[in-house]
Amino acid sequence: MALAQPEPSGLLPQRTAPLRGGLATTACMETLQVGYLHAVAAAAGCSLSQPFPDNGIDWHVSHGSPGHLVDDEVTIKVQLKCTYQIPARPPGPTFAFTLDNAHLVKLARTPVSVHKILVVMLVPRSQDDWLRAGPDSLDLRHCCYWTNLAGHPVTGRHRTTVRLLTSRVFDDRALCEIMTRVGAGGRP
Repeated sequence: MALAQPEPSGLLPQRTAPLRGGLATTACMETLQVGYLHAVAAAAGCSLSQPFPDNGIDWHVSHGSPGHLVDDEVTIKVQLKCTYQIPARPPGPTFAFTLDNAHLVKLARTPVSVHKILVVMLVPRSQDDWLRAGPDSLDLRHCCYWTNLAGHPVTGRHRTTVRLLTSRVFDDRALCEIMTRVGAGGRP
């Protein structure tokens, strides 16, 4: 591994943009959101499993606790989506996200034995801005928001716009709260 050596002036050379691989941006977005989900699940003490084959649900997240009333371990299903078309910190209390109707029907079904949530990650347009690493932190930009679409109607011909609350940031605390509600027999 080659290390950057200081110039004679004592300064490190100017950093240039890295040579990124040729993977499609959408594939990279999928990988980034999975990394985000893994980090949140780890911090919340949850386990993850990926259904095979994927039938419209990306992940199963399970949370074990003797405090759960319905079972010692509860599970939710998670559908991940990622976009750079919505800015960071969307203005207002909600933002719009459009889903194919087939996805919405799967997420909106009610009643269910295992609850489902939609998790939408907002990322900067440029991969150069997706993360920053340093000795004190690894910052993923921007963040994920979650919603429970149970009972949501299909309103478009092929696609339906749903609204996500900007107050519902998907992090470890939010996931623990979701699992606590599900563990008590409630909805996410």
